[in-house]
Amino acid sequence: MTLSRRDFVETAFGLAATALAGLQPSPDEAVAAAPSASGPNAKIRVAAIGVNNQGSAHIGEWLQTPEVELVAICDCDPSAYVRACERHFKGRLHPPEYIQDVRRLLDRKDIDAVSIATPNHWHALMAIWAMQSGKDVYVEKPCSHNVEEGRVMTQWARKLGRMCQMGVQSRSMTGMRQTIDFVKSGGIGDVKVAHALCYKRRKSIGLADKPAPLPPGLDFDLWAGPAPEVVPTREKLHYDWHWTHVTGNGDLGNQNPHELDKARWGLGKQELPRRVVSLGGRLGYIDNGDVANSQVTIFQWDDALIISDVRGLEIKSPVTFGLAAGPLAVGNIWRGTKGYVVAPSYTSGAAFDYDGKKLGAWSGGTYQQHFANFVKAIQSRDHRDLHLDIEDGHLSSALAHLGNVSWTLGEPVSLGTRPTLAAAEKPVVETWESFESHLRENNVDFAATTLKLGRELTIDPKTERSTDDQANRLFSREYRKGFELPRV
Repeated sequence: MTLSRRDFVETAFGLAATALAGLQPSPDEAVAAAPSASGPNAKIRVAAIGVNNQGSAHIGEWLQTPEVELVAICDCDPSAYVRACERHFKGRLHPPEYIQDVRRLLDRKDIDAVSIATPNHWHALMAIWAMQSGKDVYVEKPCSHNVEEGRVMTQWARKLGRMCQMGVQSRSMTGMRQTIDFVKSGGIGDVKVAHALCYKRRKSIGLADKPAPLPPGLDFDLWAGPAPEVVPTREKLHYDWHWTHVTGNGDLGNQNPHELDKARWGLGKQELPRRVVSLGGRLGYIDNGDVANSQVTIFQWDDALIISDVRGLEIKSPVTFGLAAGPLAVGNIWRGTKGYVVAPSYTSGAAFDYDGKKLGAWSGGTYQQHFANFVKAIQSRDHRDLHLDIEDGHLSSALAHLGNVSWTLGEPVSLGTRPTLAAAEKPVVETWESFESHLRENNVDFAATTLKLGRELTIDPKTERSTDDQANRLFSREYRKGFELPRV
């Protein structure tokens, strides 16, 4: 049976309204009607939580996964469910069930796994609640909103034996896995420096003087969750939560966890760095955002460096650092003693020697491979089968959080001021020169938008704490009553 677009949208609104009115079956009734997956050929019953933007992509991937049945969609905004239905289930009479309150969803015993694509401030709490309720978890990057959350998530996953995968899809891409294998094999010699690049124009979110309008039917108490129940001052509620520290982590914690994860993966670092410093600001425009849009962060281990380079303004001159791979945008560089590897996408990489001769190239892969890998681990019950187990997800997400803590504790400086950490290393010098040129080309007014040099932090990788008490306080957050982080 097919429906017209108008009839379909009305049907989806009706389903959402019915759920909000409490007319759907109770959790116990639903369990009786739809028993949980069992047996070797049973479908894994999945629910998608948070279905704007990336969450809608999750729905599309689950619908392509033959071992999975998507049985429910959860979002505190019913209009997000309607949009998801219109995109993915148009022409179908029975889309997945709508559940507005995540707590009600997690009470369901007939759901085996969830995927989470909510705002960042919800990721850890929701994932832990899900694992405590017996569900496996696929959670978007960053897996956490602060340093402590990721370690607590890892502890719960191990204690409960749950599979928990972070959604950095390049971990499963065929071309990227081959690229990293080459980096680790010694193909470019000893590798001690990696770059995580995010050259991605981010426009201003505007400067409003009143609270954002709330979509009809949205439960703001659920949207706020662990954060204060205060409607943010900005032009719109959705997506722009990335650019305020209460709910998001800036592009260092939005796009760059993809690149930070690959950088650390290639270096083989399985602990936090010993020293971190960040420089940047929300530069080039004045709006309701309060996190940096342009930010360089240096992470130093005893024998390796990661340089994170985030540029949210227009790239007016091609950035190459003198490498043969061509203009850089979002991606990675690994520098070895015999050559370098550049990965310009989630799915590809190419290796060169320092004379520009190509040593190899690899490509291929789809998002679906990462979801399929999660399903494989659900079936095997072995977290070592995950391409991005929550502990790796924690380490990569924590890099972004450390950079933001350094920057938050920083002081205003003039353009040309640089941190002393690894200051003599050639790749670091090249990065500062290029970054400063980029800001000049965009005619940034530093009297109106402040450049800050962050505080250099010293980290104990074993305890994942700093020697700086102010920094340690920013490694966690205050949680609203009823939404506290459950610690092991």
